[in-house]
Amino acid sequence: MNIGDMIPSDLGIDAEGHMVKESDFKGKPLIIYFYPKDNTPGCTAEACSLRDGYADLRNAGYEIIGISKDSPASHEKFADKHSLPFTLLSDTSTEINQAFGVWQKKKMAGREYMGTVRTTFITDTDHRITHIINKVDTKNSAGQILDIIKQA
Repeated sequence: MNIGDMIPSDLGIDAEGHMVKESDFKGKPLIIYFYPKDNTPGCTAEACSLRDGYADLRNAGYEIIGISKDSPASHEKFADKHSLPFTLLSDTSTEINQAFGVWQKKKMAGREYMGTVRTTFITDTDHRITHIINKVDTKNSAGQILDIIKQA
C-alpha cells in the first residue's frame, strides 16, 4: 500500500471471532499498526507507547488498530496484561498483512523467513492512507504519530 491508496475492506478478526471492516470506523481517521508478535520486547514497547498516548490520539480524532498474525486468544491476553484500550486484530492467514504489503522476507541470524515488517499506516476519514511510518520508534510510537498528525 502507498500514500493515497484506500485501505482494504477487511482488517482482521477481533477477540470475539468477528471480521472487523474498515466500514466499522466510518468517518473516523485510523492509525493501523502492524507488529510481528505479542509479548516480545519491541512489540510490547510499541503497544504501551500507544496505550500511554491513547487519550491524545483519540482527542485528535483517531481510532487505533493493532494487527498481527497472533491468535485472538493471544491478543486478548496481551491486551489484558498491558491494559491496552484499543482493538487488536488477528490475521493468522497473513492475508491482510499481504494486502498492506507488510508480509515480507526477513533475515535474522543468517536465516531467512517470511514475517510482518513493523509498519504504521495513518488514514484520513475516508480511510485513504495519508502517512506510512516504516521506521517505527517502538518506545515513542505515540509521539512519532502525534508529531505527524499535528503537521498535517
